[in-house]
Amino acid sequence: MPARHLMLLLLICLIWAGNFIAAAWAVEILEPVTFTVVRFALVLAVLAPLLRIPHRSQWPRLLACCWTMGAVHFGLVFFALGRSEDVSSIALLMQVYIPMSTLLAVLILGERIGWRTTLGILIAFGGVLVMGLDPLVLAQLDVLVLVLGSAFALAMGTILMRGLQGIGVLSFQAWNASLSLPPLMVLAWWLESPLTQISANLDHPGLWGAIAYSAIGASIIGHGGFYWLIQRHEVNKVTPYLLLVPVLAVILGILIWGDRPGLRLITGGGLVLGGVLWITLRARFRRRLPPRPPPAGT
Repeated sequence: MPARHLMLLLLICLIWAGNFIAAAWAVEILEPVTFTVVRFALVLAVLAPLLRIPHRSQWPRLLACCWTMGAVHFGLVFFALGRSEDVSSIALLMQVYIPMSTLLAVLILGERIGWRTTLGILIAFGGVLVMGLDPLVLAQLDVLVLVLGSAFALAMGTILMRGLQGIGVLSFQAWNASLSLPPLMVLAWWLESPLTQISANLDHPGLWGAIAYSAIGASIIGHGGFYWLIQRHEVNKVTPYLLLVPVLAVILGILIWGDRPGLRLITGGGLVLGGVLWITLRARFRRRLPPRPPPAGT
């Protein structure tokens, strides 16, 4: 990978890590669903010209992808950030979406995994159990449930997205925003007072900076840049670097948010990341294996 591509990838990891801080700060001012609505509205405003009508056969899958990866995933994780005392535990727990995706691929797509990948999954979920025993996490079990629900929604969306065809990454981001907005707007209107909150904070430059960072930086620049790299490099050469995101998020949480992760949180987070890394490397190894020769006589 050329140095400039590696620098772009590292920048994307830093942007995505910083998004945990930006979102945690924003949901202290706006209610979580209202923040999610405003964030998606900004994404849609920027990417609306890139909307492309998909083939009618893709609509059910597109809607399912957008509701799981968009409305449910972001709604739950922003709820968690609004209720949590720290950022580090959320950034680490979110990584279980990768072993969840692997399990769902087995259950839904019929993919096969070996005992080594199964071991990686068990290590990752063992890390979740260890993190769950940390006093900070025990004090906010509702946050744990919200994050695991968000991770499951992201994993389900990842599986559904494998069958999505003819939709580019930025067009998908635009559809994700447009299709996620209606249910989120109804939910915000029911649970919160979105217009009152927004009008009361129109002159809050820091808030709108955080929203712009999350919408334009994390979604548009981050996902757009990542897709650009995926088009030019093998997936298995790019994805291992994504493990830097939770590590950088924990560092930023300590330096900026004042997190003080305990031993169980660090140990459990290390097990989660270790299991995820093992799964990622096993996938990379399988892709590099030469095809088996056909049996003799065929």
